[in-house]
Amino acid sequence: MIRTILAALLIIFFFIITIPVLMILWVIGKINMNLHDTISYGIMRGAFVFILFVCGAKVKVEGLENVPKDRPVLYVGNHRSYFDIIVLYRYAKTPTGFIAKKEFKSVPVLGHWISCLHGIFLDRKDIKAGLQTILEAIDNVKNKGISYTIFPEGTRNHNKEMLPFKEGSLKIATKSGCPIVPVAMTHMDDLLENHMPFIKGANVSIRFGEPIFTDQLAKEEQKFLGAKVRDIIQNMMDDME
Repeated sequence: MIRTILAALLIIFFFIITIPVLMILWVIGKINMNLHDTISYGIMRGAFVFILFVCGAKVKVEGLENVPKDRPVLYVGNHRSYFDIIVLYRYAKTPTGFIAKKEFKSVPVLGHWISCLHGIFLDRKDIKAGLQTILEAIDNVKNKGISYTIFPEGTRNHNKEMLPFKEGSLKIATKSGCPIVPVAMTHMDDLLENHMPFIKGANVSIRFGEPIFTDQLAKEEQKFLGAKVRDIIQNMMDDME
């Protein structure tokens, strides 16, 4: 109960005090977008570190050496919890955006922060809009050097077996030329989802796999890229349990 209250108060406090920060960042972005991204990412990463501390998350991280430091990547992970993106952002090495449900865009302050971090809002019911979302992410990777995080299962899944991947989102990698970094996360739902609405401390794990350079894959592997990446993440998850 105490962790839940503290986390809620922390989030509310963060949103309130960063309203003027967002305005300043908007001005900085008009002058120097690289500086804007560095500051935005630094603030959010620091906030996530503090949130994880307050929530009692003890994170075991493996494979950080596998993440390229000199280029954007596409992080592809399994999806168990609202905490997935928080933990992944804690360890991502470069400015990183993610694809969020369009409903988040209308949430005060939160929607602005998602946009500030080059997040893109997806309307899952509109195929044409979904394609435009992918194209925007591809452009951001190629021309702005922004990494992206996606969860191709499409929804949170608490089973040991992953859901089939939605292949379209992987085009962010194949069309931009950035490598795919498979990410496996376990026990994330022990923080919240397994006992909602209360947050409890938990030991969680995240593992970054070796990067996949899609242009180096055989045609058959490229054809079934989603299944290949899914199998890699599933094998990492099984090994971590």
